[in-house]
Amino acid sequence: MNMSVKLAVVMDPIRDISAKKDTTLAMLLAAQDRGWSLSYIEQTGLYLDDGIAMAECSTLRVANDLQNWFSLSKPTRQSLSDFDVILMRKDPPFDNEYIYSTYILEAAEKQGVLIVNKPQSLRDCNEKVFATQFPHCCTPVLVASSPALLREFYIQHEDVIFKPLDGMGGTSIFRIKPNDPNLSVIIETLTEFGKHQIMAQKFIPEISTGDKRILMIDGKPVDYALARIPALNETRGNLAAGGSSKGVPLTDRDRWICEQVGPTLKEKGLIFVGLDVIGDYLTEINVTSPTCIRELNAAFDLDIAGDLMECITAKLEN
Repeated sequence: MNMSVKLAVVMDPIRDISAKKDTTLAMLLAAQDRGWSLSYIEQTGLYLDDGIAMAECSTLRVANDLQNWFSLSKPTRQSLSDFDVILMRKDPPFDNEYIYSTYILEAAEKQGVLIVNKPQSLRDCNEKVFATQFPHCCTPVLVASSPALLREFYIQHEDVIFKPLDGMGGTSIFRIKPNDPNLSVIIETLTEFGKHQIMAQKFIPEISTGDKRILMIDGKPVDYALARIPALNETRGNLAAGGSSKGVPLTDRDRWICEQVGPTLKEKGLIFVGLDVIGDYLTEINVTSPTCIRELNAAFDLDIAGDLMECITAKLEN
């Protein structure tokens, strides 16, 4: 079956990616290596015509070349049901446009297309809130908009992280230490005076040794994680916030967390997911467009994107 798979990807503009470390490009290279045909769709190219899921699609060729990593044909209008599998790899923000895209992809799914990840689960599983379904894996955590509740949480735990529910790359994450004079203004700013739900987590000091990204394929972990280590005097390990990274083998505790979360991922059709683990605790479950394939492949001579394509092949054969 390998020769005849038709794969489409919905992604941010391919000309703007970092060809050196882009995870979506790694996936496309792995698919092309298998002889699969590739098509490229930008989010604005998706549409519904009398209920039929359609898109402006370009035929795509990719190359492992930092200067010329892609070539595209002129776009044509095509039914999404022409494809076997569609990778939804549009980066957040998870806004209304993103939700509308999942409706269109869901219409394609009803026509028999495998969508990675499942559109309904992309809507259901907010990357911050989803982790709270596994409280035994998490540090104390509160999701609230009430300034009084957030203040009580801070008084109880003294050293906390406050963050918005829709941020990515470490944006707007605040650490509030004991006796912080900015407590009120941080709560006002993040909740917009009590109107928006935010997340509060007890601070995990092990962040200094890294915020680990564990990649999961169909509920099973890759054997190594990427520890993203904060820059000096910084509490965020995100590479987008200036952190550095190093590959590390999974610990027993990491594997235990993966065992707790894995079956739910599988059941929800979340085929490619990134868990964020700090110290002993699960902090986030990234479902929209998890990254770090290239870094882990390079550090440990892995083929994570190839493993994902094997998993997709098995699902298509079933």
